[in-house]
Amino acid sequence: MQPLLGVLLDVDGTLVDSNDSHAQAWVRALAEDGIAVPLRDVRRLIGKGADKLLPEAAGIDADSPRGKAISKRRGELFREEFLPTLRPFPSVRDLLSRMKQENLRLAVASSARGDELEELLRVCGADEYVDARTSSDDAENSKPDPDIVRAAVQKIGLPTNALILLGDTPYDIQAAQRAEVAVVALRCGGWSDPDLAGAVAVYDSPADLLNKFEQSPFTAIR
Repeated sequence: MQPLLGVLLDVDGTLVDSNDSHAQAWVRALAEDGIAVPLRDVRRLIGKGADKLLPEAAGIDADSPRGKAISKRRGELFREEFLPTLRPFPSVRDLLSRMKQENLRLAVASSARGDELEELLRVCGADEYVDARTSSDDAENSKPDPDIVRAAVQKIGLPTNALILLGDTPYDIQAAQRAEVAVVALRCGGWSDPDLAGAVAVYDSPADLLNKFEQSPFTAIR
């Protein structure tokens, strides 16, 4: 049996309570460009990068001049108005510390842009614990494509069967499965259990996982 050696971490909706803020920033950026998209329609796409979200939400190519302008404006709104207000979910630092006590290596596998990711990691204190990090800057395609997960696997330098990805969206699960990495999911990102089908275990939040850590897949021999 293969021992667990590392954890790949999603950040938005998993470690930081930011999914609603991302959705609101997209809705506002689209509205400023004259495109009205209901918040609920954007919210269900959070977890995907701009390459997926813009075509699906508004029929706009993310690489087009218009798509790039909307993405840039979303980034400005998110950094200036939403990022300063974000908070980590309770017990995130304690959970990461507990993982390190198990001698697990930690790598970030996020669809966030690199500049935003650094701020998000500081918000939740994960920058002190992670050994490697990947963002949308490291992958051609965002989740649910496996590019970001595969990039994180390469950076952490461990076999896929010795890793678990901790995430909160169906897109985390799909990306990890395509990269042949098991997934533990959290409900705190706003998704229900049917949406998180395919995860080897599901917990309410980082605090819930920490409370049940001894019986979780993170202490198991795989």
